[in-house]
Amino acid sequence: MKSPAQAGAPGSPGVTAPWARGIRRRQIVTLSDSLASPFTSLRAGIPFEGGLRCLCWKILLNYLPLEKALWSSLLKKQRDLYSQFLKEMIIQPGIAKANLGVSREDVTLEDHPLNPNPDSRWNTYFKDNEVLLQIDKDVRRLYPDMAFFQRPTDYPCLLILDPQNEFETLRKRVEQTTLKSQTVARNRSGVTNVSSPLKTTSNSLSEYEVLPNGCEAHWEVVERILFIYAKLNPGIAYVQGMNEIVGPLYYTFATDPNSEWKEHAEADTFFCFTNLMAEIRDNFIKSLDDSQCGITYKMEKVYSTLKEKDVELYLKLQEQNIKPQFFAFRWLMLLLSQEFLLPDVIRIWDSLFADDKRFDFLLLVCCAMLILIRDQLLEGDFTLNMRLLQDYPISDVHLILKKAKELQDSK
Repeated sequence: MKSPAQAGAPGSPGVTAPWARGIRRRQIVTLSDSLASPFTSLRAGIPFEGGLRCLCWKILLNYLPLEKALWSSLLKKQRDLYSQFLKEMIIQPGIAKANLGVSREDVTLEDHPLNPNPDSRWNTYFKDNEVLLQIDKDVRRLYPDMAFFQRPTDYPCLLILDPQNEFETLRKRVEQTTLKSQTVARNRSGVTNVSSPLKTTSNSLSEYEVLPNGCEAHWEVVERILFIYAKLNPGIAYVQGMNEIVGPLYYTFATDPNSEWKEHAEADTFFCFTNLMAEIRDNFIKSLDDSQCGITYKMEKVYSTLKEKDVELYLKLQEQNIKPQFFAFRWLMLLLSQEFLLPDVIRIWDSLFADDKRFDFLLLVCCAMLILIRDQLLEGDFTLNMRLLQDYPISDVHLILKKAKELQDSK
């Protein structure tokens, strides 16, 4: 029997868990003969071999259509579009972009760094820096228990790194700016932040190896994805925690065994992340917290589901005044990405992405996590139980997914 980490790790088939049902499953099966075997069971997981997980995630996140004949043209169009985003948004006012068909433009005659006009490109540049500094702080410490994000990518963005193009990297932009990042109120639960003891590390940022010119670390790619997303979505921009959503997506695509797909991990991750955020972005919008689509409603849904499945445990948590926002805020908002090691997070996401009802299964996973430690919770006091819930003790995601499936079948 494989351990949970082994079961979800690259190169190993996923453990059994709920999978796509009905027409969605049948259509995925017919994509190719190579896909038929892993999906013959409704409870089959997604193997990593041959890039199946990467492919299926792109389909389940509505990036790729089910009709394989359309993939080539769509991918070219989307990847070209992403390159255009880079050209338009990773810029510094007044700097010419050689070899891009853009002539040198001296904007200082009509625009300058002290121009108070809201439409000033310099004004936009400085406002962008405030967002960028927060992104930079978060992505530099992404999954500190892994070396992957500090390592150089095999496919650095030549458009950005080519000195003839005169684009500056976001990392250099951060290093050169003297602006201070605005403090952004993230702690909406009022109790705990979005960090987890699992993700703490003793390494300081200064210990990270500085890569030579022409190279960029994987975290820099993630930073660029988040910056472009923030620029294109000013209504939400960047909220701390988005880095924990994009991280597993990028890691999965950047380790694709198919080099032709792996080369375009950045663009593909951007569009899959954008599609995923379209489904869960309400979690990140404070003004929607108390609406039916907001995070507060979803946290209360965890408790109402628990009441249905295990009323004794529900009453115990109620008696101790342990509110769902004390722990479920982070579980739901970040799709459990901070509660487990990355290979296990990826394994859980196989099931979440395949959920026909789009993340209803996440509520059952949260309930399963509570029920699996019910004996400890029933015996513990408030302090002990809070410690259990904020630093979840079970690492066997196979066990958790199995229990969630049992809860689902018991309806």
